[in-house]
Amino acid sequence: MLKEFTADLHIHTCLSPCADIDMSPMAIVKKAVEKKIGIIGVTDHNSAENAGAVIRAAEGTGIKVIPGMEVTTAEEVHILAFFGELSGVLRLQDFVFENLMPGNNRPDFFGEQVVADEHDNVLGFNERLLSTATSLTIDTLVKEIHAGEGLAVGAHIDREGFGIISQLGFIPESLRLDALEISPRTTFETALERYKNYISFPWISFSDAHRLDDIGRRTTVFTMEAPTLAELTHALQNINGRKAVWR
Repeated sequence: MLKEFTADLHIHTCLSPCADIDMSPMAIVKKAVEKKIGIIGVTDHNSAENAGAVIRAAEGTGIKVIPGMEVTTAEEVHILAFFGELSGVLRLQDFVFENLMPGNNRPDFFGEQVVADEHDNVLGFNERLLSTATSLTIDTLVKEIHAGEGLAVGAHIDREGFGIISQLGFIPESLRLDALEISPRTTFETALERYKNYISFPWISFSDAHRLDDIGRRTTVFTMEAPTLAELTHALQNINGRKAVWR
């Protein structure tokens, strides 16, 4: 039986240097429960070290957590990667770390990069420069995501910074993105007017939350059988009544 699941799949934890320090695993889950969001995605910049903690924090709440990451390519384009299992995103994390530009984080300038557990205890700090780009081209990254059986989504394509259209001027026809994300700043009608050339891609929209109050400010409703990555994929492809809708 098909059901509707409200999803916000673009949420940053306190691991992302640009996110508030109170974006802890437990606090994120509590806010999602409050907002009646059924599926959340953990998408920190160039790391997935807090994804497991959010998954564990959500146990018993009824919320499904999709482990993911927001990777910055060599072209300075943000690509969202989603996986069905934590192991998938951790494998991608190893690949990203190998190709991350060298340098150490400056907490006074970029912000702290906090690694936490499911009880919001601080386990440590990622000292890498997560706010920088990797040496991975968009094409290489998308192929790596697909090789790990993940979904590759062009993040906030309507943004002037780090969106694929603003950075490249277009979306290459050969690039096999699974969907395009529109940010909360753009309405569906405006997106339809501006990006009609890319209507062949599935469109989704999420909060890109960096603060607790941002969670759920934009969601996509997925009609599918269960909150799994396979079903999300079928919803994006409109298979057997499954669909993804936002307004």
